[in-house]
Amino acid sequence: MKKKLLFVSLFLITGYITSAQDMVQSGPMVGYSTMREVLLWVQTIKAAEVHFEYFEKENTNQRFKTEKYTTEMQNGFVAKLIANQVLPGKKYTYEVFVDGTKIERDYPMEFESQTLWQWRTDPPEVSFAIGSCNYVNEEQFDRPGKPYGSDFDIFKSIHKKRPDFMLWLGDNTYLREVDWNSRTGFLHRYTHTRSLPELQPLLASTHHYAIWDDHDYGPNNADNGFWGKETASEIFKLFWGNPNYDVINQGGITGTFQWADLQFFLLDNRYFRTSNNNFTGKREMLGKAQIDWLINALASSNAPFKFVAVGGQVLNSEAMYENYSIFPEEKQYFLDKIREAKIEGVIFLDGDRHHTALSRLQESTSVYPLYDLTCSSLTAGSNNNREKLNVYKLEETIVGQHNFGILNVSGPRKYRVLNIKIFDKNGKELWSKDIKATDLTYK
Repeated sequence: MKKKLLFVSLFLITGYITSAQDMVQSGPMVGYSTMREVLLWVQTIKAAEVHFEYFEKENTNQRFKTEKYTTEMQNGFVAKLIANQVLPGKKYTYEVFVDGTKIERDYPMEFESQTLWQWRTDPPEVSFAIGSCNYVNEEQFDRPGKPYGSDFDIFKSIHKKRPDFMLWLGDNTYLREVDWNSRTGFLHRYTHTRSLPELQPLLASTHHYAIWDDHDYGPNNADNGFWGKETASEIFKLFWGNPNYDVINQGGITGTFQWADLQFFLLDNRYFRTSNNNFTGKREMLGKAQIDWLINALASSNAPFKFVAVGGQVLNSEAMYENYSIFPEEKQYFLDKIREAKIEGVIFLDGDRHHTALSRLQESTSVYPLYDLTCSSLTAGSNNNREKLNVYKLEETIVGQHNFGILNVSGPRKYRVLNIKIFDKNGKELWSKDIKATDLTYK
């Protein structure tokens, strides 16, 4: 980390970079994947011409190139380019070129296109990682005292599991007082976190999707009154590789993507949020427009598992901190609409709480159980909160140390099974649970 920041400082002072290999600040990172295209991302130290070349692992003679793009200071020296000559179900090796020089790395740089399985076979097995709350220390600007971030080797442990993709569940970086009041501050903090050395191999060969929570949106507990929310949206989109944002045309980062027969709904719990302390009118966390879009999108989806990603806990019955229970009217509207529409296969994924827990809600025998998996934290200060007043928690799933999840979906098309495994920072399994798609249906 200090080496990366030294290069930045050296360039700002002297305008000189010692080697072409030192021109990359962070990345490369693999973003979204479809059957026809894949997003590739990289950040350079200074303005430079960037392009990617890629080829099938089984056919190294045929090479493809992305367009060329010149990075610039205004956009944090970030390049986002599309590999648009991929074929379905292929694995590719890629290379990144900066000012015509190939950048060498001692770890794989790979991506995969999604499989065309419909009308042909059962859907493929899918494995993906989840996690939230990633704090990377920067002593000069952090609060005095014990560093808040630790156990950064957890990203090496995730990488060793070789998931198809990772879904970041918010607080993916932590903005501080010095950061959230300016665009320069946003760019600095996002760059600092993204440059973590332990993170680079995971970025390079695992596809990444993300939502946000308060700390990568703005100040602690930030809401729709945050003056910098347009900047927050701009920088989030610059540093992440989701296939779409703001699908409701209301601002923010709401989106969706598919992987095999699974669908993921990426919600924004900040952009429309009423202040936690404002009780003068209607209180919202997601807002009616976002909820109504979600219900319609869920109703249209044929996915056996419909993963709804939110920055904060949805089902926890204890109204505390920033979970959905502090917005009881909207929460009830949200859950009622899911039941009224008879939407099947819904599972909530969230972070925020600095501990991991699985909640299960089943109002009656006539409906299937809703599950809410909270997975936190990756590197930020962890706790062992037992959620004493949460009547839906499964006690054996509470984890109070740094951890991550690997979710695996396998089996025939009509009998898919979700396996959830939670691992500690070293990749040791802490607990495992299976959920059958057939158990998340209306009989």
